[in-house]
Amino acid sequence: MNNLLEIKDLSVHFQVPGSRGILKAVDGISFNVERGKTFGLVGESGCGKSTTGFALLQLIKPTFGQIIFDGIHLNQLSLSSLRPIRRKLQIIFQDAHASLNPRMSIGEIVGEALDIHKLYQGKIRGKRIYELLDMVGLASHLITRFPHELSGGQAQRVAICRALAVEPELIVCDEPVSALDVSIQAQIINLLKDLQEKFNLTYIFISHDLSVVRHMSDRVAVMYLGNIIELADKNDIYFSAAHPYTQALLSAVPVIDPDAHLQRVILSGDLPNPLNPPSGCRFRTRCPVAIPRCEETVPPEILINPHHWAKCIKLNQAT
Repeated sequence: MNNLLEIKDLSVHFQVPGSRGILKAVDGISFNVERGKTFGLVGESGCGKSTTGFALLQLIKPTFGQIIFDGIHLNQLSLSSLRPIRRKLQIIFQDAHASLNPRMSIGEIVGEALDIHKLYQGKIRGKRIYELLDMVGLASHLITRFPHELSGGQAQRVAICRALAVEPELIVCDEPVSALDVSIQAQIINLLKDLQEKFNLTYIFISHDLSVVRHMSDRVAVMYLGNIIELADKNDIYFSAAHPYTQALLSAVPVIDPDAHLQRVILSGDLPNPLNPPSGCRFRTRCPVAIPRCEETVPPEILINPHHWAKCIKLNQAT
C-alpha cells in the first residue's frame, strides 16, 4: 500500500480560558491515507473532524502524535522548513466567500498563490491563471471580478482553483459543498473527482453528510467526541456498519424512494460536553444498546475484517 499520509496517535488539546479545563478536541486518533485516494471523515458538529484537518496541515499545532507526509514528520519541522512542504498540502474551506480576500480580484487571488511559491513567473503567469480558471470551469472574464460578485458555486470553484494553483499532492476538503444548493453540490463533487483523476490528487474529505462522503470516499472514518469509533472501506461502512453510532447516522440519511420503510435509530440527548466526556465509552450516554460495562471500560478496537474495525463493548462480547 502506497500511503501518502500517516497519522499516529494524533491529539489536539486546548486550554480553556479562565478555567483549568482541557478541551480534548482530538484525542489519540490514527489512520493512513493512500496516495491518489479519498479518505472521508464524518461525524456531528463538534466531533473534531475539522480540527483533525487543520492539525495535519499544521494550521493548528498538535499536542501529541505524529503526522508523516510522504515520509516527512511534519510536526518536527520549523516554520521555515515547513514552508516548501505547504505547497504540497492545501485546503478548501467550507465558506468559500469568507476564505477569499474581498479586496482582491479573482486573478489576484489565484496569482497570489503562484507568487508566494515563485511559480510561473513573468509572461507565463497570466496564461497560467487563465488555464487554472478553465480547469475549474470558470469563464475567463471572471478574472477581474471580486468575490462579492460571484455566486456560491463560482466562489467555491475559485477556492478550488487557488488550491490547485500550487500543484498540490493532498487537499483537505473541509465541508466543501455543505453551504451550496444540491444541484451545485453535484457539480462541485464531480469537479473534484475529475481533478483527482486528472492530477492523481489525494483528498481528506470532511463532511457530516454521509451520502456525499459515500460518493467521494474510498475509506471512511467515523468520529465521535474526538475519537475515531469506526473505520472501514466505504462499502463496509454503508452496508455493514458495526458501531451503533454509525448505524444511527446512516439511518438518518434521506432516501429517494417514498415507499421505502427504513428502521430509524433514534439517539437520545445531545453531544456531551467535551470538557467532561463520559467515562468508559464516550457514546454510552446516547447509545440505544449500552450496557453497564460501557460505563467502566474504554472499548478496544475490534477487527471485523482486515480493512474494518470498530470500538464497541458489545462487539467485543460477540467475539
